Amino acid sequence: MGYLPEAAERWAREPDKRDAVRTPRSPFARDRARVLHSYAFRRLADKTQVVVPGEDDFPRTRLTHSLEVAQIGREIAAALGADPDVVDAAGLAHDIGHPPFGHNGEAALNALAHECGGFEGNAQTLRVLTRLEAKIVHDDGSPAGLNLTRATLDATCKYPWPRGSGSAKFGYYADDDGAFGWFRDGVAEGRRCIEAQIMDWADDVAYSVHDVEDGVHAGLIRLANPSEDERVTLCTIAASDYSNLTVDELAPVLDELLDRPTLRDLAGYDGSYAAQAAAKRATSELTGRFAGAAVAATRTAHGSGDLTRYGADLVVPREVAAECALLKAVAAHYVMRRSGITEQQAAQRRLLAELVEAVAEGAPETLDRGLRASWFAAASDGARVRVVIDQVAQLTDSSAVARHDRLVRRD
Repeated sequence: MGYLPEAAERWAREPDKRDAVRTPRSPFARDRARVLHSYAFRRLADKTQVVVPGEDDFPRTRLTHSLEVAQIGREIAAALGADPDVVDAAGLAHDIGHPPFGHNGEAALNALAHECGGFEGNAQTLRVLTRLEAKIVHDDGSPAGLNLTRATLDATCKYPWPRGSGSAKFGYYADDDGAFGWFRDGVAEGRRCIEAQIMDWADDVAYSVHDVEDGVHAGLIRLANPSEDERVTLCTIAASDYSNLTVDELAPVLDELLDRPTLRDLAGYDGSYAAQAAAKRATSELTGRFAGAAVAATRTAHGSGDLTRYGADLVVPREVAAECALLKAVAAHYVMRRSGITEQQAAQRRLLAELVEAVAEGAPETLDRGLRASWFAAASDGARVRVVIDQVAQLTDSSAVARHDRLVRRD
């Protein structure tokens, strides 16, 4: 495949392995294994995707979602001639920086981190991969995180720009610009490699299709004959949050989507064995449609050769992107904005705010041992706030509640 030697370079020099039998793995396959075996990846098993862990008997968590993104991305990469292990590793790692309580927790920590440059799950992912997750240290003793290759770190970076670039999303904090600058050396700001584009589309596909499946199974989503008001609401959410198309442009796409056999199968879901089988078939067909359409359109645009790094861009057909956006809107409307969720989310934000305050007041004793050196090395109040945010962000939903119970005085 078309990867230059520098794509496989690592940020820090690594010592030879002791007592190890060498196996013929590529540097990118080693990256995938490093993410898969990391502490941060395992924590995703108890971090909210859409349905909070414990509220249903088989909800997707951040971990299962990441596995699905990796699998979808791997197949797209193989079809386009990109390295499957690069995209697989990026898919596994893409949510590794997300905090407890999903995007609600992300918003809460962002409000609490104003003194140190805010909080963003994707920027935190880079921080975990290049600093917080213990694997390799630089020659001077400073942490190098998992020390992934240049190509894999680049594929993980969905938003290759800093905070304040005109987007609410951003890919790195100011004090992580050394790592970002290393793997982005020579690349224009905002330009994404095709592996990152594949991972991002795989994330959209998994998010849109599987979150709707979870909502249907939980009884929160009913797709049978939505009213005109509901249809307008769905198109409005999609136009506002997930698509650059207007409500009027999305309306006929929604009508066609709801009329597809796959969606009709989900509309009749009653929990029976036959309904479960039909739902799995529907999600499989939707996933295949979205992934296959991107592969076909990209091949039409760029030909049959290997498509790697900055040699091509992923092409997603307009109608397919709109369908994906509308499915996201379905999950957002019926699950993430359902009755009672506002109160639950407010309680989660209060918990995180109280926890950040308690950890800061008790630091360094309230910090995990692996973070205490960073606390002592911090040269400003803002830098110490960042260490506290790092501590809280790595917690799972359950451990955040447990640590809050332990540290925050109850009336």
